[in-house]
Amino acid sequence: MSLKKINTVLTAAFVLFILWFGTEFVLSPQTTAPGFGLPSRPSGDGDGFLVVKGIRDIVLALVLGVLLVTGHRRALGWVLLVEALAAYGDMTTVLAHHGSVATALGVHGLTATLMVVNGLLIMRETRKAEAAAAPATPAPQPA
Repeated sequence: MSLKKINTVLTAAFVLFILWFGTEFVLSPQTTAPGFGLPSRPSGDGDGFLVVKGIRDIVLALVLGVLLVTGHRRALGWVLLVEALAAYGDMTTVLAHHGSVATALGVHGLTATLMVVNGLLIMRETRKAEAAAAPATPAPQPA
């Protein structure tokens, strides 16, 4: 399997995974919140904050999906690298609020790290493709 196909499958999995989690937070924040890893969920009218998290995830997934479908591979690599910061931020938030270390590292940290790896692999893939497509520099002509 080519590097491009591996990158495409991995990115598509990220899109579906992030889209699913975001949708779960929008549709059912009360039941989804414990899976985030924090020790308690917002009380009272705090579900709105969980919906905001869900909408953020949906938008992150859609940005990746649009770049994947339109074939903007280099931009896709950069966006994966940048969006990994959101997952690292989630990991840090869970750890800073005395949440589940296993969830912080095993879900958020692992997701972020895999996004970085996927982004770097896409950057490598596009660099190789650019090098192969670049015309050879012609030899200087004698005068």
